[in-house]
Amino acid sequence: MDKNILIQGIIQLKREKNAVILSHYYQDEDIQNIADFIGDSLELAKKAQSTDAPIIVFAGVHFMAETAKILNPDKKVLLPDWKAGCSLADGCNPKDFELFKSQHPNHVVVTYINCSAEIKAMSDLVCTSANAKKIIGSIPAEQKIIFAPDENLGNYLQKETKRELVLWKGSCVVHEAFSLDKLIEIYNKNPNAKIAAHPESESHILKAAHYIGSTSGIINFIKTDPAAVFIVATEAGILHELSKAVPDKTLIPAPTTEDNSCACSECAFMKMNTLEKLYLCLKNESPEMQITEKLRIEALKPIEKMLQLS
Repeated sequence: MDKNILIQGIIQLKREKNAVILSHYYQDEDIQNIADFIGDSLELAKKAQSTDAPIIVFAGVHFMAETAKILNPDKKVLLPDWKAGCSLADGCNPKDFELFKSQHPNHVVVTYINCSAEIKAMSDLVCTSANAKKIIGSIPAEQKIIFAPDENLGNYLQKETKRELVLWKGSCVVHEAFSLDKLIEIYNKNPNAKIAAHPESESHILKAAHYIGSTSGIINFIKTDPAAVFIVATEAGILHELSKAVPDKTLIPAPTTEDNSCACSECAFMKMNTLEKLYLCLKNESPEMQITEKLRIEALKPIEKMLQLS
């Protein structure tokens, strides 16, 4: 179907059904352009709470739509492509994690929001990359901690908080794809540039960075820092909105080890959502995110604790 026809169809359906479209920064540009709100996963789930719309279309990945449903049980939450997963969430199986927990008794469990409702339900606290240091810091110094599922973020937190964490061995395929050699090569060509990296990246990339922070943190850093050139080590989708906000600045996506056409890191799961799938999802009100009330309540507890702390 023609792109313009799809866009008009989505706008019409959105109006008819009083729906709201939430788009993660990593979505395709066309989806970001048509969204009501663009943000990171928790920002968007919270934004969903503040809207009166009975239907939420979450253009993101599975765990994000699930988190939106946990926070908005009375709203219909739709995900354009049900198979849009996440290497972090998919790499932390509830049965395996239950065994992992049993091997480390008397540990407080802190999980990164990039995990399933089942994993959240087994947690004491949930965190985002933006508030992770604060969440770890809220736990008494003598208390032992399990951190899951992102090992790279966990290693970064150990250095930042000076706390020993028992880490689950999980990673984000997008943030593990960056090439240090190519990054240095680009930096040598742009010696006045500043490197901004997401803490899901590997430690050798973080060591090279001038700024380390969440998606929102990186955006704010680039908006406010006086530098004219930035090399950005996170999913390249954030450059779309950011380039509009800072048209006078040069944004270079950090290069990957792959010799691909983009030469930047893109999340294949995020890009599974398309305008056509978004249109059909609104039209058919499917696939719909469902979660049992028992699981929802258990998964909500650590999220609420996080929101109180941050």
